[in-house]
Amino acid sequence: MSEADVVLRARSLKKYYQLSGGLFGQPATVKALDGVSFELSRKQTLAVVGESGCGKSTLARLVTMIEEPTEGSLEIAGMELANASAETRKALRPKVQIVFQNPYGSLNPRQKIGAALEEPLQMNTSLSKAERRARALDMMKSVGLRPEHHDRYPHMFSGGQRQRIAIARALMLDPDILVLDEPVSALDVSIQAQVLNLLADLQERLNLAYLFISHDLSVVKHIANEVMVMYLGKPVEHASREELFANPRHPYTQALLSATPVPDPARQKQRIALKGEMPSPINPPSGCTFHPRCPIAVARCKTDVPETRAVGAAKVACHLAE
Repeated sequence: MSEADVVLRARSLKKYYQLSGGLFGQPATVKALDGVSFELSRKQTLAVVGESGCGKSTLARLVTMIEEPTEGSLEIAGMELANASAETRKALRPKVQIVFQNPYGSLNPRQKIGAALEEPLQMNTSLSKAERRARALDMMKSVGLRPEHHDRYPHMFSGGQRQRIAIARALMLDPDILVLDEPVSALDVSIQAQVLNLLADLQERLNLAYLFISHDLSVVKHIANEVMVMYLGKPVEHASREELFANPRHPYTQALLSATPVPDPARQKQRIALKGEMPSPINPPSGCTFHPRCPIAVARCKTDVPETRAVGAAKVACHLAE
């Protein structure tokens, strides 16, 4: 991909939250995101994976400009957000849209589907009522919905249809980037495949870039071009989909892949069981934050923070990766 195709660039992105500690407690800092760097280009999908609490959804809120980063650089369409004016941010917001996990929770149950699709146009453009309706009907056709669905309410649709509506609404302002936050995890497996195929088709037709947030590596393997594995707010491995699934370098990535079901009863798979649970981001472990659960940790891992380095075709934050 050329430099001109890059639509999103993050450098050492951090997001910290301050906790008061209550009446007698000490103030604390939650490092929800602690140094994330990546680039995203048109027609490319970057999947962000990891356990709950690793910082995936915090990253989504920063990219969609719902929240501002504590430190670091975030560029959208070549424009830096750190010191951007209110007018610049307003101009950039349509370029990044989000599709949430729960398609019913993200739709107003009292609003007809046509009104939900036309609302972004009403707020951000000067199109007439007839033009807004025409755009909405055209977008509904693009995602596999029929014209008669325009005047129906969300409860009249299946889960897969609701997610198609949510995707259509996200596309109404012609964005460059879609943030997909667990977009198929609430759907049946057969419906998941239909929605993923729809997303792949829309990406190719509309020249979209996807930031795909998921905990399901089998879905990631189907849709992603690159994968970034996160643990406790930090990326621990970043590689192409082919490289990561064929040759995972970080022990955490290896454990995640070992827990992914394989649809082949004849294939034997050794499960790597991690000890304990993810530590609290309020009080992370010293050194490598993964060392209390790591099956190959050595003394150095407890004291030295691993630098992200190139290991083969991957970028890995691990002292022992080879």
